Amino acid sequence: MPREESADIKTLIISSEAAPYAKSGGLGDVVGALPKALRRIGVDARIVIPKYKSLPAEYHKDLSYIGTYAISMGPYRANAVALKLDAAVPTYLIENNDYFGRDGFYGYGDDYERFAFFTKAAIELCGAMGFDADVLHFNDWQTGLGPIYLRDQYARFTMYGRMKSLFTIHNLKYQGRFPRETLRRVDLNDGYYTGGQLEFCGTTSYMKGGVLYADAVSAVSRTYADEIQTPAYGQGLDGVLRRRSRDLYGITNGIDDESYDPAADPALFAPFSARDPSGKAENKARLQAYLGLPVRADAPMLSVISRLVDQKGLDILAVCLDELMRMDIQLVILGAGDWNYERMFKDLRGRHGGKVSANIMFSEDLARKIYAGSDIFLMPSLFEPCGLGQMIAMRYGAVPVVRRTGGLNDTVSHWSADNPDGVGFLFNDYVASGLMWAVRCALEAYRSEHWPGIVRNAMRGDFSWTASAQKYAKLYAKIAGKDFSGGKSLDGV
Repeated sequence: MPREESADIKTLIISSEAAPYAKSGGLGDVVGALPKALRRIGVDARIVIPKYKSLPAEYHKDLSYIGTYAISMGPYRANAVALKLDAAVPTYLIENNDYFGRDGFYGYGDDYERFAFFTKAAIELCGAMGFDADVLHFNDWQTGLGPIYLRDQYARFTMYGRMKSLFTIHNLKYQGRFPRETLRRVDLNDGYYTGGQLEFCGTTSYMKGGVLYADAVSAVSRTYADEIQTPAYGQGLDGVLRRRSRDLYGITNGIDDESYDPAADPALFAPFSARDPSGKAENKARLQAYLGLPVRADAPMLSVISRLVDQKGLDILAVCLDELMRMDIQLVILGAGDWNYERMFKDLRGRHGGKVSANIMFSEDLARKIYAGSDIFLMPSLFEPCGLGQMIAMRYGAVPVVRRTGGLNDTVSHWSADNPDGVGFLFNDYVASGLMWAVRCALEAYRSEHWPGIVRNAMRGDFSWTASAQKYAKLYAKIAGKDFSGGKSLDGV
C-alpha cells in the first residue's frame, strides 16, 4: 500500500473504545472526540479499535479491507483482519471473531488475551498500511502492554524503531490484573513478573506495564495527575507513578461541543443558548410533564446522571436523601449500576413519587433532556479522573454541585459574592455534611437575583477539545523530538 501524504505529527490512537462505534463510558467519548480536534490543528491523528459484534449496522457498508496478518500470541498465532472505516477521522478496526464476535466489550475470562492480541495487531497495523507514526497513543489497561511490545519486540524493525509511546490513564482503578501464568499466552516471558515490571500484589498488571514502559504518561486532568501520585488516590501504584513524575502530564479532557450543543441538539424539547436561554424553561416544563412530575417553574430540579456506583458519591448522597426530600425540590435520577443503589432510588421514588423520578437505565436521549431541563447537577464523586458530566451539564445550563477532586476541581469554580464569575458549587471533604452545604449554597443562589448570571457563566465556559488538543500535540512533539506550532487542518482529508 502506498504511503499517504505526511503531516508534521502523526499519531495512531489505540483504544478499546471510540464513540460512536463502541462506547461504554468516558473512554469512548474521549477517543471519539480528541482526534477530530487534533486533525483541525494539523495532526494526522487516526484511531484503531476492535471490531466488536455490536458495531452498529449502519457502519458495515463503509468498511474496506486492508489486509490479514498473523499475530504471535506466545504458543500460537492468531489472524488479525484489518479494516478501514470511511469516516472524517481515519478509523481502523481489528477483526477476529474468536476474540470480538461476542456480546459486550469486557468481562470475559480471556480479556487478558483478547486485548493483548488487539494491541499487537494495532501496532502491526502501521506496517500493514504504511503509516509511519511518530507516536502510538495507548489508552487504559486494555492497551497497557503496548509500550512493552513496542520497545521490546518491535523496536528492532526500522519503521518501529523511531516510534514513541504515550500511555493515558483514564481511570487508575481499573488496572487489568491477571494471574502470573497468563504472560506466556500474551507473548511475554516470566521475567517481566520476576523482574517486577508487571508484578503487582501477586498478579500481572497491564496498567503498571503501560506506566513503566511508555515514553510519557498522561492523566485526564491536571489535578488527577497529582492525586494519583498519593496513597489516597494511587490505587497501590502511587510509588510507580512518583517514579515517572517527570514524564507524567495532566491534560484535562474536553467534550464534543458540536454534539453537545443545546442550540442544535435534536434530543431537546426546545433549543436555547447562553445568548438566548429562554428555551431552558420550556425544556424544564416539558421534562417535568414527560417524567410525570408536577410542572412547576419555581421548584428547583436537581439531577443525577451517573453510573450507580460508590465512586460517584452515592454513599454520601444516600445519607442526604431524607433531608433533601424535606426541601421544596424535585430530584431526577438516570443511571444503572449497583443493585443496592438501584433499589435505593426505586424506593425513594415509591415514597416520594411527586418529587422524584428514578430512571434505572441509561438513555442518551433522556440524559440530554435531563441536562437541558434540570437546574442543578449533582456529582459528589469520591474521585473523578476528569468527568464529562459536569461539563455537559454546564453546556446545557445545569449548574454543577461537585466535590473538589480530579477534573471536577479543574473545570468547576465556586460561585460566591466574592467570585461572581464562578460556575458552580464545590465542597472539600467527602462527607454528607459537605455535600449538603454545597446544595444549600446552590439553592440559596437559585432563589436569588444572581442565578441567571451563574447559569450564563456555566454555559459560556469553553469545554471544547481545542486547548486540550494543542497540549496533546505539543506532548506528541516533545516525546518524538519534533517541533509543532500547528499546521494546516486535516479536516476531511
